[in-house]
Amino acid sequence: MVANNTINFPSHQPSNTKVEEKSIAPTLTPETLQKFDVSGPRYTSYPTADRFVEAFTEESYKQTLAQRRIGGLTLPLSIYVHIPFCESLCFFCACNKIVTKHHERSAEYLRYLSREIDLHVEHLGAGQTISQLHLGGGSPTFFSDDELSELMAMIRRSFVLAPHGEYSIEVDPRTVNEQRLEHLASLGFNRLSFGVQDFDPEVQKAVHRIQPAEQVFSLVEAARRFKFDSVNVDLIYGLPKQSPESFSKTLSQIVALRPERIALYAYAHLPERFKPQRRIDAYELPAASAKIAMLSNAISTFLNAGYVYVGMDHFALPTDALAIAKRQGRLHRNFQGYSTQPDCDLISLGVSAIGRVGATYSQNAKTLEEYYDFLNQGRFPIVRGLALTRDDLVRRAVIMAIMCQGELQYESIELAYMINFKEYFASELESLKELEKTGMIILEKSGLQVTDFGWFFVRAVGMIFDRYLQTDRNRARFSKII
Repeated sequence: MVANNTINFPSHQPSNTKVEEKSIAPTLTPETLQKFDVSGPRYTSYPTADRFVEAFTEESYKQTLAQRRIGGLTLPLSIYVHIPFCESLCFFCACNKIVTKHHERSAEYLRYLSREIDLHVEHLGAGQTISQLHLGGGSPTFFSDDELSELMAMIRRSFVLAPHGEYSIEVDPRTVNEQRLEHLASLGFNRLSFGVQDFDPEVQKAVHRIQPAEQVFSLVEAARRFKFDSVNVDLIYGLPKQSPESFSKTLSQIVALRPERIALYAYAHLPERFKPQRRIDAYELPAASAKIAMLSNAISTFLNAGYVYVGMDHFALPTDALAIAKRQGRLHRNFQGYSTQPDCDLISLGVSAIGRVGATYSQNAKTLEEYYDFLNQGRFPIVRGLALTRDDLVRRAVIMAIMCQGELQYESIELAYMINFKEYFASELESLKELEKTGMIILEKSGLQVTDFGWFFVRAVGMIFDRYLQTDRNRARFSKII
């Protein structure tokens, strides 16, 4: 049976609340989760990627890189490499991927990644320091050991990896063994992310991703022997044939596995947008009430097991760098989610990859043909992006403070952007008063504080300051905030 999922939080009162007034401690129940589980952005960026425009071109990107170089910036870079290939199709997948058994395709892709790296060195200069590197996909472990070695050699030839940086790779458990994990460690990777989704055999069969729990347990044990700093496990609730009872068993197994980090995502069934999902029988999907029960049970299970709720679907052990960064107010967000690294420019390599340099965002071509064509012409494969306005920058600072620190001091925004906060955000502050009544936030004269209860709905707080969203009636394209 699924455990009682009610979670009580301490009551919070603003400092100017009268002593005789009582504050009712909010309760996290399946009912409250359902009530506040609305659609909204994940805020890996602001403005969000759906606001990118084709008017931002390769020339725009080159100018941005030139400004960074002229400015003499020495802050470390973050690099993301998108490797789109997968051997097998997972029916739930919404990523930009290419399903193929032809591994010779990765050798060609590697050559084009080399050209893209060379273009960046040409415009940025050699020897830029990297403090964060992430390989995502697709399945980065589609690359052979030799190809991963070549990729890392290319990066090391062009950039300098900081001694205490965060170097992570997404791993499909079906594509690696202990020897491959040892090789990843030798290449300098210090963090692994395993895609698990669910351990239930019937669920795995329904989504076309068979990987026994024993296999994952063996790999995590090996990762610890090879001294990886952190292991993350991805889970998805709301998949076909899942039930609160079956998912509870998976949660118990994850607690026994005890990864340093857990990412818990809700499955969004959008077959009209993502073709692989058309292979899922909609009648086998759990009802909305069952999804809420799974989420509620997962939250209580992980909290009772000693995990810290970092925010936005992420849990971490108290000793993990992510939990420590949250306690110390050092969390940051980029297109890969929460990060412990200082906010820095993100260079993204590979098909469809999204980057951020200065006050701009950019995205590469989404198909291999177009991506290769740009690079054959000696051009950056940029097809769209955005140059942020002053208002975008102000709102980005506000939203990221809320999403990462869970608090906002008005004076810090006023000093940084020379505005009167209460005048600039008069309508937003009125809207926040309604959120305060729910127990999500505390409003004071000097700023706002997200409560422990509100941290589960932090996206809803950030959405108040999203100028684009307030005028957008089509929020259904976003995932639910829980």
